[in-house]
Amino acid sequence: MRAGIVLLCLLLPLPAQAAEDETFAIHGQATFIDQYHPAFRSPYRGTNSLDPGSRGDETLNVTAYTGARLWDGGEAWADLEMDQGFGLSDTLGVAAFTNGEGSKVGKAVPYLRLHRLFFRQTFDLGGEAETIEGAANQLAGSRSHDNLVLTLGKFSPTDIFDNNSYAHDPMHDFLNWAVIDAGPWDYAADAWGYSYGGAAEWNFSDWSLRGGLFNLSRLPNGTELTRGFGQYQIDLEAERRFSIAGRDGKIRLLAFASRGRLANYNDAVALALATGRPADASLVRRGSWKSGLSLNGEQAVSDDWGIFARATLDDPSKEGDEFTDMANSIAAGISLKGAAWNRKDDTVGLALETGGISRAGQRFFALGGLGILIGDGRLDHYSREDVIETYYSTALWKGIQASLDYQFIAHPAYNADRGPVSVFGVRLHGEF
Repeated sequence: MRAGIVLLCLLLPLPAQAAEDETFAIHGQATFIDQYHPAFRSPYRGTNSLDPGSRGDETLNVTAYTGARLWDGGEAWADLEMDQGFGLSDTLGVAAFTNGEGSKVGKAVPYLRLHRLFFRQTFDLGGEAETIEGAANQLAGSRSHDNLVLTLGKFSPTDIFDNNSYAHDPMHDFLNWAVIDAGPWDYAADAWGYSYGGAAEWNFSDWSLRGGLFNLSRLPNGTELTRGFGQYQIDLEAERRFSIAGRDGKIRLLAFASRGRLANYNDAVALALATGRPADASLVRRGSWKSGLSLNGEQAVSDDWGIFARATLDDPSKEGDEFTDMANSIAAGISLKGAAWNRKDDTVGLALETGGISRAGQRFFALGGLGILIGDGRLDHYSREDVIETYYSTALWKGIQASLDYQFIAHPAYNADRGPVSVFGVRLHGEF
């Protein structure tokens, strides 16, 4: 039955080319991801461990994007999504998790969620006119080179911030969480990755400045969001566009700060030592700030390939509150189009990522603490969690892609006693 649903979604008819200045648009996508890992070394395991046995899991996401132009420069979008399936081990056991389309809420039966419901207003500020092609969450039309864009409603902070042409879209490029996004950036979101808030983007000359305010979830990694910005995150980003040897490049600096009820690892460790019980972040949460920085760059080397890199760190004393359990991360990679072998619509990518946590975090997990994604019950021998990912995506026909993905993960959950793990993946994606 699942295969039938996937086939039906991938064979959706393609509508005619969108006209200029669209007033209404409907787009759709379906993404099926199946991942498998063979058995690996594991002398022990805990509540949040990756299952050491041979295991496979799949996810299916089907999305309908509906947009309308309300007036000049103003448009509204609603994205209804059907989700089904599970990430490996119910999306647990690896801080740099393996499936970018796998949420933290897995279900065997398909269910519907309204993931996005937002309004966007674009103000022209001068310069040459630019053509905007119609796509999911973007009506076809035009705008001036210099402009101001306001977005309000429910959407993901990653829709606006931390973009990258080569590593940001698990429907088309890499799958690993810490490759497609800045791993230590605990972006404000519910367990599916979305939040209520607003963002402003000022584009001028070779610069873009962005700012946003978003609700945090009521509890770290929760399914319900805080209302009224009682707990919130502020995101600020500066982007500079440039050219090297006639090839386009970009560099972005993202600063983020969250204000919410968060645990300090040192407090949880002190309480555990005093009581003789496992470390528990929920017992020591109080109002506090958590902040960090991320540097994100990309550079085209030729018409067919480019390179990218991210370096991110956050407050290492605080628990992971929204995304994953990671205090610092460095990722880099390349992306190559298939024109050299007469497959111009194919893409191959290779990325390396290494992530770590603080000494306080190490003590927390060594005392049996559980994080958002990790917690083996003990952590006798800490080591950085290292990831190698490569994929090949081929165009089957217009709008339909199939991909093979491989990830090698050394020291899953920063545990040198477990692993390494090899994860093999297949992705089918269709869109109109």
